[in-house]
Amino acid sequence: MKKSLLLIGMLGCIINASAQDLETVKKDRYTLNIINKNDQLKDDLKKDLTDAFFNAYPAFARADGYRTKREVNMEISNDYKGTVSASAGTIQINRKWLKKNPKHLESVLQYQLSRNWVSADTIKKDGYSLVFISKDPNLDLNVKKNLIDTYFKIYPVLVAKFNDKSTRDVLFVVDTAYKAVAEASGGRVLFSAGYMKAHPTDIDVVTHETMHIVQGYGYSAGPVWLTEGIADYVRFKYGVDNVGSKWSLPAFSDKQHYTNSYRITARFFEWIDKTQKAGIVDELDKSLRAHTYNDGSWKALTGKTIDELWAAYAANPVI
Repeated sequence: MKKSLLLIGMLGCIINASAQDLETVKKDRYTLNIINKNDQLKDDLKKDLTDAFFNAYPAFARADGYRTKREVNMEISNDYKGTVSASAGTIQINRKWLKKNPKHLESVLQYQLSRNWVSADTIKKDGYSLVFISKDPNLDLNVKKNLIDTYFKIYPVLVAKFNDKSTRDVLFVVDTAYKAVAEASGGRVLFSAGYMKAHPTDIDVVTHETMHIVQGYGYSAGPVWLTEGIADYVRFKYGVDNVGSKWSLPAFSDKQHYTNSYRITARFFEWIDKTQKAGIVDELDKSLRAHTYNDGSWKALTGKTIDELWAAYAANPVI
């Protein structure tokens, strides 16, 4: 019986020690698990540590991509032989270094997290800001300049035209690990380094992707083909150099459908704008942002259903 009580007591000590070793802090969709292996942290040191993390890691994750881990294990130990190491989801800190350098932790975290960035530039102009991060050591500087110039030329125009509540602070990331063309989310545009190398003149990918930022429809506002069709329509109308990149709307084919998205849908919108309802894209854009779009929106705007419009387009697709 005494042995059982002793064993239970020992287990209780182990459980309590384990509980003291781990502390979880959550803020703005991020979770920090502080794994403290040797002794407890003083409150002021713990505050310095959590402040440094929440100032540094979310900015890194935004640049790194929306798939970047939002839950991070931070291990503080005398056993770690370095000072600080940091990557997506994992941070290690030497306890002795931390106690001597608590105010330097944020800058060291920023440096460690951004080690695979070749460059990071902030450009501001006329109330708009662009942070340009390149992870590609071979990025053509002319391509970089053209992407930046296109942003400052076209993005303010799109904001003024479609949604003046859009963010004025945008992030561009050129990533060697990203294999698609480009994507936009949360004020960030991710570009494929491989695509930009193969298509250096396709600068109006900026027009398409920044229109997605301006759209800001949120989830379940409407079908994806409609969102992408509007973005390519905007590229067709506002693109800086579609000719230079040999980008154009495709000729009509009876194998096409309005749900094919992108350029096919954009050409359909141009036909509707010219022959059925001027300003159709403006109206669709507003309804999607307000979450009032539905299948009946087409008839309300044009007097015809979407399928009736497509049939009329197929019969005479001249634009």
